Amino acid sequence: MQFFALRNIATQNDDGLKEVISMKNKSSYEDLQGHIRTMTTPEIEVFKNQYPDKDYTVELDCPECTCICPKTGLPDFATVRLSYVPDKACIELKSFKLYLVSYRNVGIFHENLVNKILDDVVRACKPRRAKVEGIVTPRGGIQTTVTAEFKKSKRK
Repeated sequence: MQFFALRNIATQNDDGLKEVISMKNKSSYEDLQGHIRTMTTPEIEVFKNQYPDKDYTVELDCPECTCICPKTGLPDFATVRLSYVPDKACIELKSFKLYLVSYRNVGIFHENLVNKILDDVVRACKPRRAKVEGIVTPRGGIQTTVTAEFKKSKRK
């Protein structure tokens, strides 16, 4: 979705008549996040799952995730909840903590933060299922919760 502001400009044409032209301005949000999918982040390390024959859920609660609002430059504070069903690999916790800390000085919208974390988790451990929830501390009276999910396709 793109946000645009319309503005009217009065101009004089060749015949001396005034005409009003509506022009579309880019929103100040546009082009702020185009780099997110390719942004380099620390590697999320994994270890071999010793119980790949079982479906079990791993839940990680990280109440100290911080990032920067790309619009205002102010800090955002969030709890990141990761729930996943491992397949052949599990996430190593210290590397995941360091991964989350890497967002501390990154200007990123909440929606992009949650989706980027999910993409990186799926790339690292290739789980059967994963869900990332970002619960952002209220600012300006608005509390944001963003949820993104992944489910591995069944092979035919």
